Amino acid sequence: MNYFSSNIKLLRNRKNRTQNDVAVALEIKRTTVNALENSISQPTVVHLQSFSNYFGIAIDTLINVDLNQLSESQFTDLQNGFDVFIRGSKLRVIATTVDAANNDNIEFVTEKAKAGYVTSFADPEFIGNLPVFQLPFLSKEKKYRAFSIEGDSMLPIPDGSIVVGEFIQNFYDLKTGQACIVVTRDEGIVFKIADNKIKENRSLTLISLNSQFESYSVPISEVKEIWRFVCYLNTEIPEPESDISKLIKQIEQMKSDINMLSQKI
Repeated sequence: MNYFSSNIKLLRNRKNRTQNDVAVALEIKRTTVNALENSISQPTVVHLQSFSNYFGIAIDTLINVDLNQLSESQFTDLQNGFDVFIRGSKLRVIATTVDAANNDNIEFVTEKAKAGYVTSFADPEFIGNLPVFQLPFLSKEKKYRAFSIEGDSMLPIPDGSIVVGEFIQNFYDLKTGQACIVVTRDEGIVFKIADNKIKENRSLTLISLNSQFESYSVPISEVKEIWRFVCYLNTEIPEPESDISKLIKQIEQMKSDINMLSQKI
């Protein structure tokens, strides 16, 4: 479906511009703007390029995405130049830092910095203030970032570990079953196994390694960054699991299975 007409009208109104304002800026007739907004005429290639440049939004988004369905936070991202997040594809520009030899650093998003990262991940100043380090066994041709994780949803990777991820430019490249760090506005930073359902319903299903945690879906329009899991760092030696602990987990799993079975009956 083509959303161009409704989208340019919506964008014009949000900018508090009249049809005449837009016509003057694009050097076209006001009647042409009116005809395009009301689907009386179809846009030419020149029209598409002009409106795309005027509103700072990709032609593909203007045509194929119903902007009336976006939340206010998504519109904020859109108007700040992040329309690539709406569809989950295309090239992403990332803020980064380099060392004295011009090699990309691995920036470390600490537990304290996680809340700020969700809104400032594209801010070079914020990224520039993060701690950095290098891992010589990783490729210099790829971009990596490290995140502190908490909780036991991804056991046996323990609480407090530092997970390192490789930046994914195109969300469609994420393969189902891969562990990844997903950055969203509402969920924050989560470390999960991803089931890529972008083509089917424009979403990711996020799954924990710990079966006690239920999986859930996130619309791809809410996803800001994805980092493919590479390795994790932990300074503590994990203690052997006791027989009692194992038994408790087995009982809890049995309870969970029984509950799921009773819901199906």
